[in-house]
Amino acid sequence: MDPFNKRIRVDKLIGSLLESIKYAEEIARENQAEKLIVKGKLQDLPIFQEQGFSLEAKIDQFFRGTDMYFFCKYYSSERRNSEHWLEEDDVLQSVQDKEVSEKTAIMLPKPYRLKELSAEDVQAMALLYQTVFEIYPVPLHDPVYIRKTMEEGTVYYGVYFEKDLVSAAAAEIDWEHGNAELTDCATLPQHRKHQLMKILLVQLEEVLKKHNFYCAYSIARSLSFGMNASLHSLGYKYRGRLTKNCFIFNKLEDMNVWVKDLSAH
Repeated sequence: MDPFNKRIRVDKLIGSLLESIKYAEEIARENQAEKLIVKGKLQDLPIFQEQGFSLEAKIDQFFRGTDMYFFCKYYSSERRNSEHWLEEDDVLQSVQDKEVSEKTAIMLPKPYRLKELSAEDVQAMALLYQTVFEIYPVPLHDPVYIRKTMEEGTVYYGVYFEKDLVSAAAAEIDWEHGNAELTDCATLPQHRKHQLMKILLVQLEEVLKKHNFYCAYSIARSLSFGMNASLHSLGYKYRGRLTKNCFIFNKLEDMNVWVKDLSAH
């Protein structure tokens, strides 16, 4: 249940697919949700299509090596239609025209330092997220919320410039299915020229590889050239776009899905 983003997401289906879909739709209508997202498998595509869902994106190897597909249904025309789709296609094209350079090691210039973030950093993290994002889909401006996600197993890394936290990113880990979402990526504008986010993403990938995860994925603002370019350059593959998926930055935005196979490493 995600009232802030006016959506409902079904992470797991057990039993009759058709009955489950109809039950999820009932919940969506009762809660006046504008979007229903169901994580399913490819063999379920015909049933989802019959029920009026569209396939928007996929994540390779999400379910312990089996691909996962985002099936979506809308309950308002405004939510269904994106005003920025063609502009986002242009951003994606310019990103994919760039070369993939994942093998290049990026050195962290002094006085920057990399750190695994812990409870002692939550105030600095909240300040960073408040500064970078006017709106965010989850309450990252709240230190109590950040501490709670840490306790639930989310791994955060950050970069400090002297005493200030200037960049941070997280791996939200799904132990059951062997995947992780790289998320909550933020860098202060004046520090973006040093590719700090790429350094953080590589560090998080190393953590995931140690635990033999199948895949890492990230869901980036479709209008953000920088974040999409970082993921592409690190060898992530574009796997679709989620229409008006969440409130982020300053409005309801489309989000690009990027995936990287970690099982081959």
